[in-house]
Formats: sequence, structure tokens, C-alpha cells
Amino acid sequence: QVQLVESGGGLVQPGGSLRLSCAASGSISSIYAMGWYRQGPGNQRELVAAASSGGSTRYADSVKGRFTISRDNAKNTVYLQMNSLKPEDTAVYYCNAYAGGMDYWGKGTLVTVSS
Repeated sequence: QVQLVESGGGLVQPGGSLRLSCAASGSISSIYAMGWYRQGPGNQRELVAAASSGGSTRYADSVKGRFTISRDNAKNTVYLQMNSLKPEDTAVYYCNAYAGGMDYWGKGTLVTVSS
């Protein structure tokens, strides 16, 4: 079992920045990949960014060049640095961990981009 707790969401103006954090606990040695998904109003949940234990990363086309995912293995934490935020980035952001052949999810943190 893996437990995930997100933090760092909030209200930000267009063009602003936020950093999301996700702390993992439990069977952390079994985690292969961690990432961030989001679900906006009326939309399906979609991948934002992911990072494997080997260091490879991938991003949704809509966030490339603006968002950066990073992992601090010593702290069992994954971060999502979000810059140049747009109103269409408004969503609930969920932390995900893939471990032991299973997906684990945090409860989500709301990001609202609005003036």
C-alpha cells in the first residue's frame, strides 16, 4: 500500500506560478513511477506529467515548456512546478504512484487560475 498526500494548490492569476507537492508513504520502495494528473470541469482525468524511478519524464503537450516534474527520493516526494499558468489549467490535480502493478491516488488539490 502507498499513501499519497498532495499540497500546494490554490488561486493564482494568469501568468503566475504554483508548486505542487506530493508526499508518499507506505510501501515506497515498490514505487516505479510517480506523476500528476488533472481533471478540469466537465473533463476526463488526464496525464499532466510523470517521472519514472529511472529519471525519465513525460509531459502532456499542453504543459510542455511550462510545467516541470521532479522527484526527491530522499524525501519520497514528487513536485510539479507550474509556470505561466493559464485559465485552462484550472483543475483538481491528483498525485499518482504506480507500484507493484497498481495505481495509487491522492485525494487531489484544487488549482484555480483566474484574475
